[in-house]
Amino acid sequence: MYLAGLTVLFLLFLSVRKDLQTAETSFADVMKQSAAQELGNSVIRKFVPVFSFVQQGQQEKNQILEQQMAEILPLYGYSRKNAEKENGESKRENYLSLDEILLAEAQETEGNIEESTEGTETMAEDLQELLKAENEAALQMDEVAVIEQDSPFVRHELQNPVDLQALSTYETLVNTFYTIDSNTMAGSDQLDVSKLLGKDLTISKESEGPQILIYHTHSQEGFADSVPGDESTTIVGVGERLSEILRSEYGYHVLHHTGQYDVETRDDAYANSLPDIERVLAENPTIEVIIDLHRDSMPEETKLVMDLDGRPTARFMFFNGLSRTRKTGNIAYLYNEYQEENLAFSFQMQLKAAEYYPGLTRKIYLKGYRYNMHLRARTTLIELGAQNNTVEEAMNACDPLAHIIDMVLSGEG
Repeated sequence: MYLAGLTVLFLLFLSVRKDLQTAETSFADVMKQSAAQELGNSVIRKFVPVFSFVQQGQQEKNQILEQQMAEILPLYGYSRKNAEKENGESKRENYLSLDEILLAEAQETEGNIEESTEGTETMAEDLQELLKAENEAALQMDEVAVIEQDSPFVRHELQNPVDLQALSTYETLVNTFYTIDSNTMAGSDQLDVSKLLGKDLTISKESEGPQILIYHTHSQEGFADSVPGDESTTIVGVGERLSEILRSEYGYHVLHHTGQYDVETRDDAYANSLPDIERVLAENPTIEVIIDLHRDSMPEETKLVMDLDGRPTARFMFFNGLSRTRKTGNIAYLYNEYQEENLAFSFQMQLKAAEYYPGLTRKIYLKGYRYNMHLRARTTLIELGAQNNTVEEAMNACDPLAHIIDMVLSGEG
């Protein structure tokens, strides 16, 4: 009687499984099949108590019991083989993407349209609509990704002509273009717009040797997301970016010197770098322009960045040493024979920046000492961004900076 009752239950279980196998395959049907299988297993555990015990044991005991059940009840063995086959297929489906599963279901449903009910036709249409909506959403995400990427740099045309007549007075010129450090002083003999614009700073791009030298007195200066040990994410990497733009976009021969002079301490960096820079210039007498590229230090709440045509761009500042302090007056041992040219170089670049890229530069900073700016007539020190700028913002600033440099050196624009 006990065995007969169990057999009846198995027949009922297989009948339910057969009905489920003839239904359309979908996520809901898979769930029903799993539930039916679990119901059968529950019945077995209820009527054959040892089965429940063995399920809690090792896999080997399970296999032994299943073999015994298959010999006693052939129907059980048949149902287990079918269940294993379907479980294998279900596991394979788990590795498919959602798109593949939905597409397979839609194709299967479309293949059986004539035999399906109205509800099945509706399901196929729903699946097709779902796939269509998912594809449209993916395209929209791709479009958003493109929009979020930096826009390509476009050189500006003249945007903000500066009234040079208004700069003829010393006070207006200083208030508009300069920040003078409290430890130094600059008079109208140095800061005169006619003298600053009167210097011809153009150079030829035809020389065989390098025309521009870029180096870094403070090579260890990094940015907010610089990678420790990765020089390409520091001011040196920014210098290489600027060098490459000047080479490829504007046709200059640029020498990028990557000597390190501030590894242990910054205190003597200018003194340490001077012999090396003099040697580089002696080896490359065609160099006419020197750029000492730095990044500044600012309070954390001050961010030197602007949106330039959709590109987050670090703001930068031109810097001049005057070899003069309020306490000592002119410093004889720091004499700079090229000071007028240096001042003209920074002013002419600042003027181009104001006219073509308003707001991108800070005021020219004038300080008391020389900062190795006595080696060539066209020498400038540039503070590009600060420690809380990102590498991306600093790299983006190289494009407009290179354009500004070229407009002064080529005399165009």
